Amino acid sequence: MTTTPDLWHHYGRARAERDRGVPGAFRWTWGQDDGPGAEVLGELRGRVVGDLGAGAARQAAHLAVHHEPARVVAVDASPAQYEMATGLFARLAPRLRITRSDAVRHLEAERSTYDVLYSVFGAVDFTDPRELLPAAATALRPGGRLAFATLAHYLNSAPAQPEVVAADIPAKTPEGEETTMRRWVLQEQVWVKALDAAGFTGITVDTFPATSDGPGSAATLLVTAERPR
Repeated sequence: MTTTPDLWHHYGRARAERDRGVPGAFRWTWGQDDGPGAEVLGELRGRVVGDLGAGAARQAAHLAVHHEPARVVAVDASPAQYEMATGLFARLAPRLRITRSDAVRHLEAERSTYDVLYSVFGAVDFTDPRELLPAAATALRPGGRLAFATLAHYLNSAPAQPEVVAADIPAKTPEGEETTMRRWVLQEQVWVKALDAAGFTGITVDTFPATSDGPGSAATLLVTAERPR
């Protein structure tokens, strides 16, 4: 029996060792230093919220502590990220629920469950949008909102794709061996078309430029859409 290597095994470990607190702010931009905050998600008090590709669940923890939702579900397929998130924020249960699952499978099992779904460079970036976006539409209640932050271009400054095509980007196995994973970096109009095909309406896209010129900096697309009522 073969298993898929956890390509997120190393991500966020250094920060988790030095910073175990709930963030005081919610940021969408790649640099985490500019742009709007949780208000993009709308009113969250009493709502059911899902974080797709939650990683260490820092954004989900912020929402659970500061915005009075009924429940925030932090979903991530990575065993290492699930373990890290649980170690950091399991104490916030039951308002925060940390779930290890593939995002598409989770959404397909939770039809009409969520008021709000979001992804901050998370599952939306690393899952075929032709699978994820329709699943998100069915998991939202009528009138529910999807919001996600994604790269406006590749981290090496190459332009985003003009069609729904993934690129192979560098990654590491748990043992530290070099490998690749797929990431979808798409132009604005491609996201709009994919959302429309999945049944979303009220689609908006805002672009936030990088706040530095350093290596690995990037502009951010912030996309919102709604499931029709």
